[in-house]
Amino acid sequence: MMPTPSSPAATDASTAGRTLFGLSIPAAGLVGVNFFMADVRDGLGPYLAAFLQTHQWGTAEIGTAMTLGGLVGMIATIPAGALVDATHAKRALMVFASVLVMAACLLLLWRTDLAAVVMAQVAMPLAGAVIPPAIAGITLGVVGQKRLDRQLGLNEAANHAGNVFAACASALGSWLWGIGGVLIAQITMSVGAIAATLSVPAKSIDHEQARGKATGGDDNASFMSLLRKRPLLLFAVAMACFHLGNAAMLPMVGLQLGAQGASTGLWLSAAIIIAQLTMIPMAILAARIAAKRGYRTVVLIALLVLPVRGLIAATLPPLWSIIPVQVLDGVGAGLLGVATVGVVARIMHGTGRFNAGLAGVLTLQGLGAALSPALGGYIAEHIGFGTAFLVLGGIAILAIPVFLGVRIGDLPDEGPAPAAASV
Repeated sequence: MMPTPSSPAATDASTAGRTLFGLSIPAAGLVGVNFFMADVRDGLGPYLAAFLQTHQWGTAEIGTAMTLGGLVGMIATIPAGALVDATHAKRALMVFASVLVMAACLLLLWRTDLAAVVMAQVAMPLAGAVIPPAIAGITLGVVGQKRLDRQLGLNEAANHAGNVFAACASALGSWLWGIGGVLIAQITMSVGAIAATLSVPAKSIDHEQARGKATGGDDNASFMSLLRKRPLLLFAVAMACFHLGNAAMLPMVGLQLGAQGASTGLWLSAAIIIAQLTMIPMAILAARIAAKRGYRTVVLIALLVLPVRGLIAATLPPLWSIIPVQVLDGVGAGLLGVATVGVVARIMHGTGRFNAGLAGVLTLQGLGAALSPALGGYIAEHIGFGTAFLVLGGIAILAIPVFLGVRIGDLPDEGPAPAAASV
C-alpha cells in the first residue's frame, strides 16, 4: 500500500525534502541529535571526580557520589524504556532530558555541597537513562525497520564524532575556565541537542513503528513477558559478558602507565580520542555488514576482537599497547553500538515493547561494565596485570556460544540461527 499524504512515510519521502547527502530532513535531524546527545547522555563521566576534587571533596565522598549516579541510572533504564514505548511525546522527553542536564550543570557551577551534588547525580543519570531508548525509538519511528541498518550506522558515527568534539570542547573550556569549563561545554552541547531534537518533525515519527509493533502484531505483550523472551535474555547476557571484559581494560592500562611514571592524563586523553575516531568508520562499516550479511556477523566480529585486545594488553608494555588496545576498542564498540539496537529491533519486532527490551539489554550490559573494574582489579592485585587482561579478554569467548543461541529474526538479511542454537 502506498503511504497516504498524511502518513509519516509520506512526510519523510516528500514533504520533508532531502538534504545534500540524500537523507530526508528527519533522518538528517537524527544525525544532529546523536552528535549533540553524545556528551549529554553520559553526564560528566570521568570529569566528575576531577571537578569535585578541586572543591575539597575526599576520595571516599567522590566514590560514593559516582556510585549513586551509577545506581540511579541502572534502576531508571528499564522504566525509561517502557515510558518511551508508551508515550507519543518522545521529542519532549529528549528536550526534558537535555534541560535536566543543563540544570544539573548550572547547579554545580553555583554550589558543590552534598545536597547539590546528590541532586545533580540523580538528575543526570535520569536523563542518561531516557536518551538512548528515546533516540532508538525515534529512529525506528522515522526510518522504519527496512532502513534502520543504514540510519543506525549514521547515528553511531555521529555519536562518536560528537564525543570527539565534546572532548575537545571540554579541554578548551578547562584551559579557559578551569575544570568548570567542562560544565560550560556540556551546557552548550545540551542547547545543541534541544535544537537538533526539534529539527525532527513530530509528524515524521510513526509511534506504533517506534515501539516495534508490526501491522497486525501483538499489541498486548506485557512488560513481564520480556523476562520470558529467551533470545532477548541470551543477547543481554552476551552483551553483559562483553562489557564485563571490556570496561576495565583502559583504566588498567592507565594504572600501569601511572606506576611507570608516565603522563597518565595525556595518554588517556589521547587513547579516548583514538578509540572514538576509530568508532566513526566502524559504525558505518557495521551498517554495511549488517545489510549484506546480517547482525550475527557484526556481533561475532566484535566478540572476537576483545580476546585479541586482552592478549595485546597482556604481552606488550603499556606505552606500546595503549594505542592498539584503543584502536581495537574502537572496532568492538563501533560495531556493537550499531548492532545492539539493530539486534533488539529484530528480536522485539511485532511486540510493541522494543524500547523496553532495549533498556533491559542496556541495564544488563551496564551491570557487566560496573563489575569489570572490580574483577580486573582483584585479579591484577593478587595475580598480576597480564593474567587480568587475559581473563577479561577471555570472557568474550564465553559470550560467543551464548550469542549463538540468539535467533535474531527472519528478515531477509538475517539467515537462520545455527541448528544447535535454535530457540
